[in-house]
Amino acid sequence: MVQASNTAQTLDRDEVARFARLAGQWWEERGPFRPLHRINPLRLTYIRDQLCRRFGRDAKGPASLAGLSVLDIGCGGGLVCEPLTRLGADVTGIDPAAENIKAGKAHASAGGLDIAYEAATAEELAGRGESYDAVLLLEVVEHVPDVPAFLKNVAPLVRPGGLMILSTLNRTLKAYALAIVGAEYILRWLPVGTHQWERFVKPEELAAALSAAGLSPTGTEGLIYDPFADEWRLGSDIDVNYFSTAVRK
Repeated sequence: MVQASNTAQTLDRDEVARFARLAGQWWEERGPFRPLHRINPLRLTYIRDQLCRRFGRDAKGPASLAGLSVLDIGCGGGLVCEPLTRLGADVTGIDPAAENIKAGKAHASAGGLDIAYEAATAEELAGRGESYDAVLLLEVVEHVPDVPAFLKNVAPLVRPGGLMILSTLNRTLKAYALAIVGAEYILRWLPVGTHQWERFVKPEELAAALSAAGLSPTGTEGLIYDPFADEWRLGSDIDVNYFSTAVRK
């Protein structure tokens, strides 16, 4: 069983504090989380399709995720929790920053949505023996000091036969140019310092860490920005942003 205090290698307190300072701006579409608002429809499409394929659901149904339990680790203000709840999922959102959880609760309450928010770490939930049909790690692992240790700690949160779905950034020069120089310094889409390039994770590194944690990677897909059309799409290019899915053995 994972101990609740086992976060020395997996939780960067400075990162938590930085996002906590922005907690009041999660739902501002032109605020510091603008890129997340832009990519959210594609994130939801990918998550919905993976879950429906795994659990034999109709992706076109209005409540395609009804009855499925989903844990969103590092949920922030709930940008993914809310639409998944509207698709029928039983959603739990956790974040180590209490300020983010407060923002998520307030926005969900205003929308009449029932989401189980908690200011907690994934290790704490694993230590309690919690488990879910799907565990989401969206734009999380690139902020974690030790990714293999983190995934080993949180893998038990996925029920046998369930899914872990991740999205992160590839450690390539292209990703440095676009996600840091472009997004932070030139376009100002993100606050400077949001990302540390050395923490970006190559797909093969992520696959190895997932396998070592007892999860079987099932594939990756790129999240691609087209600057000419000013739009995002899913595709085979994983040089910058990418999704990865794994099944609990």
